[in-house]
Amino acid sequence: MEETLAVESAAGEEPAAVAPERKEETLEEVLSRHRKEKSKLQDKETSLKKAAAKGSKAEQKAKKKQVEEEITRLSAELEAKHAVELASFGYKPSGNSEKGNLDNLVKAIAGVNMSSNSESAKPSKGVRRREKKAKEEAAREQRIQEEQSNLVSNRMLENEKLESKLEPLGLTIQEIKPDGHCLYRAVENQLLLHSNGTAQYSYQDLRQMTAKYMREHAADFLPFFLAEGKVEIGPDPSESFERYCQEIESTAAWGGQLELGALTHCLKKHIVVYSGSLPDVEMGKEYKSGSSGGSSAGDTSIRLSFHRHAYGLGEHYNSVIPAESS
Repeated sequence: MEETLAVESAAGEEPAAVAPERKEETLEEVLSRHRKEKSKLQDKETSLKKAAAKGSKAEQKAKKKQVEEEITRLSAELEAKHAVELASFGYKPSGNSEKGNLDNLVKAIAGVNMSSNSESAKPSKGVRRREKKAKEEAAREQRIQEEQSNLVSNRMLENEKLESKLEPLGLTIQEIKPDGHCLYRAVENQLLLHSNGTAQYSYQDLRQMTAKYMREHAADFLPFFLAEGKVEIGPDPSESFERYCQEIESTAAWGGQLELGALTHCLKKHIVVYSGSLPDVEMGKEYKSGSSGGSSAGDTSIRLSFHRHAYGLGEHYNSVIPAESS
């Protein structure tokens, strides 16, 4: 009787919920997720740095150190996690030669079976095509891996040098969003600083002004444009230059010294760019006013900082402001 009841009771129980199977990611999906996770970490770093730029100088210094240590830890953890995930596709960042690692990743992206024993067999045309398409992506991923391993130490060294340069001048860094518009956003921030918070130009306005000035003074910019190899130059360099100007005003294309040269004349402003890894750059000395050192009441110079190692995605500009304003 007890046995019958037990059977009936078991039969009456609702079946346990079955967890849905997790969809297995392809390598392309994994690489895409890796990029998003790295971008998310960069956003977090920016947020933490902004939060650290408050309080007394001593408090800011202590907070900045904590942020650097936290980002170092998170970067290392993320790099290790990504390495494990890539290893499941045949890419191993240690053990074999660098070329072997790159070949493995190329084959993994192209969909070649890494455990195959027929290494000596001639690959088919389809495999060769996939490998060719995969090489660029594989090389990019390897560069990211290498950059991540060097980024933290280079960034800390650069920040220390820049801080030691700015602190005696009573200046500090105002973090700017790393979205491709950083140069123009940093200049916008400086203009707000000098106009007591009254917006003069948005970063989009500054982009359009820059492109317009460069078009109107093409003869001044074209030689440097060609020398820097900004874009692929066609039969008519002026057409290539025009395409470049269009990118300035309508995309998030990163700005550099050419654009700064245009901005200093557009705004009739003296511009100083501080760097922890390169010599400082000064433009528009004819527009200089006030003291030549740190910020003063009559000084309307635009002060920026240039960072080569701030983010894995490339170079970056921040705004440099009086320490008491932070």
